[in-house]
Amino acid sequence: MSEKHTPLVFSGMQPTGDPHLGNYLGAIRNWVRLQERYRCLYCIVDMHALTADHDPKKLAQGTREVAAAFMAAGVDPKRSIVFNQAQVAAHSELAWIFNCVARIGWLNRMTQFKEKSGKNREAMSVGLYTYPVLMAADILLYKGTHVPVGDDQKQHVELARDIAQKFNNDFDTPDFFPLPEPIITGPATRVMSLRDGTAKMSKSDPSEYSRINLTDDADTIAQKLKKAKTDPHPLPETEKELESRPEVENLISIFAAFADKSRQAVLDEFRGAQFSTFKSALAELTVSKLAPIAGEMRRLLSDPAEMDRLLRKGADQARSLSAPIIAEVRHIVGLAT
Repeated sequence: MSEKHTPLVFSGMQPTGDPHLGNYLGAIRNWVRLQERYRCLYCIVDMHALTADHDPKKLAQGTREVAAAFMAAGVDPKRSIVFNQAQVAAHSELAWIFNCVARIGWLNRMTQFKEKSGKNREAMSVGLYTYPVLMAADILLYKGTHVPVGDDQKQHVELARDIAQKFNNDFDTPDFFPLPEPIITGPATRVMSLRDGTAKMSKSDPSEYSRINLTDDADTIAQKLKKAKTDPHPLPETEKELESRPEVENLISIFAAFADKSRQAVLDEFRGAQFSTFKSALAELTVSKLAPIAGEMRRLLSDPAEMDRLLRKGADQARSLSAPIIAEVRHIVGLAT
């Protein structure tokens, strides 16, 4: 990243399904901290949501719910720009220009597309294939320099860097776009399913017991953690022992993240304890952290018109920031305006 670019954070989340614990610990909580140090844009990426099967009647409400989760967790729309992608048309325009810069070989190496398409590659949408190009446009439309992401999205940020570099080289505009850097933080950056420690916690998992939703009440949280998969062995004493025990590692990591402790400190605290004792303590800690967020989400969502107003205001701010950048891009590539 060139020193000429003002530091700016961009990150986004799809409005599909209920926001859950993985979204909070893996992303939103870190976003709240980042707004203390950077100018930040946090986007509900509703256009990305079109790449998967979805209910059009629920998409707008899903957008409000994700925005409410951001704000309830501490993302302040007076300090950070919070908006939904579809309200800023320049995202689509820059994505098309980047489609003409990116190379098929680059997209063929994207592991997430391979994982999502499986053996049905030929039946997948073009949108899913070019998803990372739109993500690059999301970031670079604002000349974003830092992107908080999970490990599974790091490759997409690397593609955004490649696209930015090639654009700068192709059009002889050194340093026009920054080369964005991924930010990966925290002991529970990637929260896994409560039913399968090798799979990421997901809104799309058919089992409600695989995840803790931010709107779950205390009893539901306790029940889900009580039923969370573990194994027949005692709690380990060292982090090394966690490597072959993914479900246990996941629960220890969640506790560590909420308690702001190292995983080893958590293991030291519960050394020799039964899993039932540990799960009870984890449930109490989780409820204490999530209950205020759930209450604030309910308050915000009780007024859909106000949520829509806040999103429109954020989109106005995003358009103002992006307008001179997309205008210059049009000029650079030779499009008449």
